[in-house]
Amino acid sequence: MKGMPHESPDTRREFLKQLAAAGAATLAMGEPRLRADEGVARPAATADACILLWMAGGMAAPETFDPKRYQPFEKGVPAKNILSTFPSIPTAVDGVRICQGLEHLARVMDRATLIRSAVQPDLGHILHSRHQYHWHTGYVPPQTVACPHLGAWMARVLGPRNPVMPAFINIGQRLEGVGEQEELKAFTTGGFFGSEFGPMNLPYPDDAAQSVRPPKGMEPGRFSNRQKLFRALLDGNPQRDQMSDHQQQSLLRSMENAHRLLSSRERAAFDLTLEPRENFDAYNTGRFGQGCLLARRLVEQGARFVEVTTEYVPFLHWDTHANGHETVARLHRDMDRPIARLVLDLERLGLLDRTLVVIASEFSRDALIEGVPGSNARDQATAPSDTLQEAKHYGLHRHWTGGTSVVLFGGGMKRGYVHGATSDERPLVAVKNPVSVSDLHATLFTAMGISPKTSFDVERRPFYATEDGKGRAVREVFARG
Repeated sequence: MKGMPHESPDTRREFLKQLAAAGAATLAMGEPRLRADEGVARPAATADACILLWMAGGMAAPETFDPKRYQPFEKGVPAKNILSTFPSIPTAVDGVRICQGLEHLARVMDRATLIRSAVQPDLGHILHSRHQYHWHTGYVPPQTVACPHLGAWMARVLGPRNPVMPAFINIGQRLEGVGEQEELKAFTTGGFFGSEFGPMNLPYPDDAAQSVRPPKGMEPGRFSNRQKLFRALLDGNPQRDQMSDHQQQSLLRSMENAHRLLSSRERAAFDLTLEPRENFDAYNTGRFGQGCLLARRLVEQGARFVEVTTEYVPFLHWDTHANGHETVARLHRDMDRPIARLVLDLERLGLLDRTLVVIASEFSRDALIEGVPGSNARDQATAPSDTLQEAKHYGLHRHWTGGTSVVLFGGGMKRGYVHGATSDERPLVAVKNPVSVSDLHATLFTAMGISPKTSFDVERRPFYATEDGKGRAVREVFARG
């Protein structure tokens, strides 16, 4: 729950080495086997599909779904007085308020369960990398194996809803040229399950149609010949001996799945130009908004798990270490209308009851702390004092794991319900019904019909869907507990 300590280059190098070693070790592993443990019954699913809307970088709960005392910017105001830099607005639920700038979301909060008491452990150095890995896999890195992403678990245990559609699709995140690409790649995978259960990555939603279109001029027979050549190349790969038969066959199956999609009618779901212009414009606040539209189209055609991210790039988007208020105002515009439209469209199509929509982030933010004398500001020459002098210092900067908001729509969750609470004064810790990452995952898995105790034998030891199988679903958030 502290401000970010600065890792040394050696610490970062060691962390990357450990991630790389786990990935290399995983390539040599055989097929993980589902354990038939006694007493592990599959829960009755309340959802068939899941859409994770990932606010990458640390979405401040007091600036979004858990407003506190509002303090407008004034030169000379004490930094310690700032709890929220946006006033609160009413929602469709009596007595529940969220932040100004989220007016469209306010109108659909009567379809939502709002968890205000999610908590994360304080993982110390390299916070974004470690927390994003932890949130997406359920395991604190580094591990001795490559841990599967939450979406990979759903793809492996449940299988595809439509055999033509990829079960796990990741929208909006570039994995190259973003400053922490190796860390992002470490958890954006199928892990030890194999390539076939990893994500189909679509960094740019408006280019998604190109990803499912055979190369221009390539006839189906020629494409099939390329598949055969690819298999031959894999067999002749000088690193073949470092890959288990399972990992090689999984890679081939992932290519075969891609081939099947390219010749299917379902590939039209990837083409946003086929969406009526009025509806496209309602979503189109940029890449994230287009990603929400694409997610809806893909779930309509049978995708199992879709993640849409605002994208993690250090010091951009929700990574608000400067110009916090101005940046969050822009992010409100990016997320508000498309998320609300996604919820309403799913409802209109009769899909919301069986589609679990999740808004989440790796942690919250609670204070303008960087730059205060005595803190670990990156640039003390431009740091503010303990009072605000410039608008660029107005906004919440410090990473905060003690109380985070998560919003759930559909998928069997209660409507118009608030679970948990954080303190009204700093420190903004969860003071009622805290929900850990493991318990949150257990809740999502349970909604999807997967026991949190589900485990696979990996190198002769059990590996669980939630850490050590100890995650417990938060039954209070289900419409039927």
